[in-house]
Formats: sequence, structure tokens, C-alpha cells
Amino acid sequence: MNATITSAADRDRIATFLNVTGFDVALDSIALSAENAPGIIGLDPRDFGPAWDTIAEDIFALGSMRSEALDFLEQTLTDDVLTHAEGFYATELGQRLVKAENASHLVADGETKHIAGERIISDLVQQGDKRVEVLKRMGRAVEAGENSVKAIQEVQFRFIMAAVAAGMVELQLDPADLKERLEAQEGEMRLSIQTSGLTSSAYAYQDFTNAELETYSDALETPEMQKVYQLLNAIQFEITASRYEALAHRLAKIGPSEDI
Repeated sequence: MNATITSAADRDRIATFLNVTGFDVALDSIALSAENAPGIIGLDPRDFGPAWDTIAEDIFALGSMRSEALDFLEQTLTDDVLTHAEGFYATELGQRLVKAENASHLVADGETKHIAGERIISDLVQQGDKRVEVLKRMGRAVEAGENSVKAIQEVQFRFIMAAVAAGMVELQLDPADLKERLEAQEGEMRLSIQTSGLTSSAYAYQDFTNAELETYSDALETPEMQKVYQLLNAIQFEITASRYEALAHRLAKIGPSEDI
């Protein structure tokens, strides 16, 4: 039987699915990443004074981002894939995992989480615990590897070009050279993503057994769950990129001008 595209009538079901999986909280965490945006062009949120908070809260409004995600998913998520994913996340293990992931997403102090995760990884390595390999397996299942690097580079490129178009910065390179410079950082970025993902997972899943995480990995590796995460990752990056572009235009009205 061919999968059917979910209709607009299923919007409430999709919204419930986002809540059940915790993806709504993952979307909310995009707002926490807003402070990283000015750093792409060598600036800091503090450079924009008290206006920063107002602008960031407006552009990264949680309700608006969730609504946009629902718009995308109404057009792309199929009934069979949705049913499969709902089945796993409705289990006791699935709900515990979502609760842990949500708590981790909303930790504002990323440095504290990173340090704690590093300490956990160090202890696991010293003990010869196979959990490190289990965590790496989970990471491969949900991060889409190379695609994540390309998506982050696209977010950076679109933010810089929006800042240039808004007159916020003056670009000393043509767009092709800028893309080449970003691509030259792929190796370093890939390693950073892998390291960050591993330490974040170590922190988020510290209360789970290896067997439970292997069960989770099995679930994530099914074709249906792979489709779900491909969609969710693509949507999250598109929403991030579009919001960063809007941020550049708003900040250009009040911010300093720098050469890059």
C-alpha cells in the first residue's frame, strides 16, 4: 500500500506528535542558539544593546516557529511513517527518553553541559564501557553526518549574505569564494559536531542503561525513523536559516558595521 500524504485535517495529530517526540522543545532551542548568530560576523549580542532581547524574542517567537514546522510537516510527513514513530515514542522508554532530551535541550548553559558530558565520557573510557560506542551509534542515526555539516554551512552563508544585503557588513569576497572558505572548515566543523554530539548525549542519557540505549538505537535505525529524522533535521535547519536572515536585517538597522 502506498503511503498517503497527511492532510491539513491531521495538523492536530502532527502537533501532538511533535509534543510526544519532544521536537517542539528542540525547535524552541533554536531561540537559545540566537546568541551565536552575531558571532558568525565577528560581533556579540551585547554590541546591540538592550534592543537585542526584543529583536531576538520577536524573530525567534516559539509559537511562530512551531507553526512553521507544522506547515512543512503537513506537506511531507506520511501516515505510515507517522504511525510508526508514534508507536515507539508512546512506549514507556520512549517517553522517558523524550523527557531526558527535553531537559537537555533547555539547559541554557551549554558550557556546563559540555564539561559534564566530557567528564562522563572520560570516566566511561577509563572503565572500558561500551556505552561510548552506543552513543556514537545513536549519533550517526539522528545527525545525518555530512548533511549536518552542509546545513550548518548553509545557515552561516545565508546569514552572512543577508547581513551584506542589509548593509550590516561589507563582504570582501565574492559569494563563491565565501562558500569555498566555509567549505575549507568542513573537517574542523565535522569533528566539532561529533564531539559536541557525543558529550551532549552522554549528559542527556546518563540515567539510561546501555541496553535501553541499544533499544533506542535499533528504533532510530529503522527506515521509518530515518525518514522522520531526515525531515525534522531539514525543517530545523531551514527554520534556523530563515530566522537568522531575518535577524540580520533587523540588526542592521541598529548595529555596527564591520568588514569581513
